Amino acid sequence: MLPGERLDLIAGRLQSAGRVIAAELARELGVSEDTIRRDLRDLSARGVCQRVYGGALRPATSSGTLAERSRQSVEAKAALARAAVAWVGEGSSVFLDAASTNLAIAEALPRDFGLTCITNAPQIAGILTARGDCDVVVIGGLVDRAVGAAIGAEAMHAAGNFRPDLCFLGACGADPDAGITAFHAEDASFKRAIVGASRRIVAPVTTEKLMTAAPFRVADLADCTAVIVEADAPEAAVEACLAAGAAIERCAQ
Repeated sequence: MLPGERLDLIAGRLQSAGRVIAAELARELGVSEDTIRRDLRDLSARGVCQRVYGGALRPATSSGTLAERSRQSVEAKAALARAAVAWVGEGSSVFLDAASTNLAIAEALPRDFGLTCITNAPQIAGILTARGDCDVVVIGGLVDRAVGAAIGAEAMHAAGNFRPDLCFLGACGADPDAGITAFHAEDASFKRAIVGASRRIVAPVTTEKLMTAAPFRVADLADCTAVIVEADAPEAAVEACLAAGAAIERCAQ
């Protein structure tokens, strides 16, 4: 097999399966693992994969601002939100970070539960405030326009003052090996701080984000109390996540 053909095969495998293992590819194609690693470096430089230890993953793709993302996969995110709010208890404190699914969760939260809702995303704060049935705490600072939230030093410092009962964690990518990942380093740092402070972490994940990885790690799947996936999430992806210790919950259609 010519090098170009090998690269095409690996790229196709990444698109269909979401991941490749260097050792398995080397055996299958009759080449050394060093050759496969060079191929993966080449593909990574082209943006075709996100390299991880032992192989590579399909890269997560950013799809615009928070407002733009909220208009994508609307029905899927609404279904995830309905499943996610079942974790909310009366009188609890709930953190929602800057994620388009969390916009749907903000609207789907149970009414008149005496909730204290904390967020670093102005758009989510607006939805929560308009509800008129919960206390809203906004973590401030300079808002990153790409992320749609305050994620800098001031926000990080403020995050240390909270101990939420429940954190709804936005995921740019979710994979058994890479875990929950984010596109921006400061966003990942902020998410890690909130994860470490929260009693329970629930991560709603759309199918397009399963078996993909963004550049910056947030948490292992097993760190989450629950990872909620769509009703039709691929069985192979779900099984791989379960094998990594994730508590997977499928939402209703």
